[in-house]
Amino acid sequence: MDYKELYNEWLNNPYFDEAAKAELRGIADDQKEIEERFYMDLEFGTAGLRGVIGAGTNRMNIYTVRKATQGLANYIASVNGQAKGVAIAYDSRRMSPEFADEAALCLAANGIKAYVFESLRPTPELSYAVRRLGCIAGINITASHNPPEYNGYKVYWEDGAQITPPHDKGIMDEVKKVTDYAAVKTMDKEEAKAAGLYIVIGKDIDDPYIEELKSLVLHQDCIDAVAKDLKIVYTPLHGTGNIPVRRVLKELGFENVYVVPEQELPDGEFPTVSYPNPEAEEAFALGLKLGKEVDADLILATDPDADRLGVYVKDSKTGEYHSLTGNMSGCLIGDYVISQKKEKEGLPADGAFIKSIVSTNMADAIAKHYGIALVEVLTGFKFIGQKILEFENTGKGTYLFGMEESYGCLTGTYARDKDAVVASMTLCEAAAYYKTKNMTLWDAMIAMYERYGYYKDDVKSITLKGIEGLEKIQEIMNTLRENTPAEIGGYQVVSARDYKTDIIKDMKTGAVQPTGLPSSNVLYYDLNDDAWVCVRPSGTEPKVKFYYGVKGTSLADADKKSENLGKEVLAMINKML
Repeated sequence: MDYKELYNEWLNNPYFDEAAKAELRGIADDQKEIEERFYMDLEFGTAGLRGVIGAGTNRMNIYTVRKATQGLANYIASVNGQAKGVAIAYDSRRMSPEFADEAALCLAANGIKAYVFESLRPTPELSYAVRRLGCIAGINITASHNPPEYNGYKVYWEDGAQITPPHDKGIMDEVKKVTDYAAVKTMDKEEAKAAGLYIVIGKDIDDPYIEELKSLVLHQDCIDAVAKDLKIVYTPLHGTGNIPVRRVLKELGFENVYVVPEQELPDGEFPTVSYPNPEAEEAFALGLKLGKEVDADLILATDPDADRLGVYVKDSKTGEYHSLTGNMSGCLIGDYVISQKKEKEGLPADGAFIKSIVSTNMADAIAKHYGIALVEVLTGFKFIGQKILEFENTGKGTYLFGMEESYGCLTGTYARDKDAVVASMTLCEAAAYYKTKNMTLWDAMIAMYERYGYYKDDVKSITLKGIEGLEKIQEIMNTLRENTPAEIGGYQVVSARDYKTDIIKDMKTGAVQPTGLPSSNVLYYDLNDDAWVCVRPSGTEPKVKFYYGVKGTSLADADKKSENLGKEVLAMINKML
């Protein structure tokens, strides 16, 4: 059926509820909107579903959630995993509790036990719950830091990481096979509970999760020494981080934690920000205001599902608050953890620092400094989780720290996704440690620049929405793939990596070698002077992203080089539009 026929099917089929039909009748005169809602099924990709909430095949609604869950249930049955059950969590977004219940009741109707959190919980706790409960899979209803009109559906496998090969393809194939919405199974909630197929979870997971985090503390002595003096401002940005972040900091002894009152409570409309992204400057407006009022040492913000952490730290010399990018905070936390593990117990011979390919080269310098392996993986924290599992299964490699530039990192292996709760805890611990050395976190950051080099990394993106946008994004990737640039922004391209064709080409000799990573639509250019550029379509938004990094001789030099390279990269892409 074409999009018009599908639109009429939803209007006339008794399976779809009256609220959905009323919404669709409201767009009867808007052919463009009808096409956008029905020209395709909301794609179930390697990260699951993510889309605008609303009626239609290309929208997030109870029907697309049920359809995805039926496909997941069919895959679970194909690998005989029904008996293990599925853990389900959700965030503060609109329709999150409803979507969680629809997923649970579809699983229950398929004879698969669903463990559903009693109220909203962070993404990393869902990852932990999957492993704690011995589940075959996990579902998290969240759209992370997207605007309020979005919601999403992430799938995790039994290792606690988001799905990776072969399970991602297997689940995607099963979801595609589900073509009749009315054939999807569901059942009454009370019947599911009575049958033992709908289990409510909460404190039984919360308490051991928090204990796992506290067990990772390296310097409780430093926290005890300065907890009365260190001032921390925190905002959950209307999301799931409020209770767990405050709880772990309180239990460790931090006494001066100030929560931004306007952003404390869950609210799917995110009324104080245009979108709840801790990468965005506007997300910190209220936090910075409070921070200046209380003279805070650091200001923290977690995104709605509490897997990403944004940070501002105070420069005691100037009184200014500096924002830390995900690369900066990740390296700051990673360097602290690795250095203190080395000091307290020594580092394992096979220790590893894992980063995504679009993360800073400072991570490489840190690994080299400590004599540990630097392991690169594709973008997406699930690949870091996959590497942890590989270490465990083979006995080769010891995970010390993992990070990606998009404000996510993980200390410890209790979860297999980035965790802003543990990142908040560890950064506050690091602040306490450095305070006992008469240093601020900004002092520690400057010391790292002086030790490893003045690395500066950034990302630009171009949003291209709708059908035409998807085509344009693919056209950009094809053009670059077929015409490798010899230079970018005055830097020579030393080698070009194409992760889709699994080739790294030496531009001088023409020699090629495999990337060693799974196929992905990503192009990466190694430039001279430790600079680089990477181009990839976003996996969650209608954007093409351009990551880049430089190394300067000072902060000012690195800033200038980064600004120039960023302009040149955008100019290069704009020529293709």
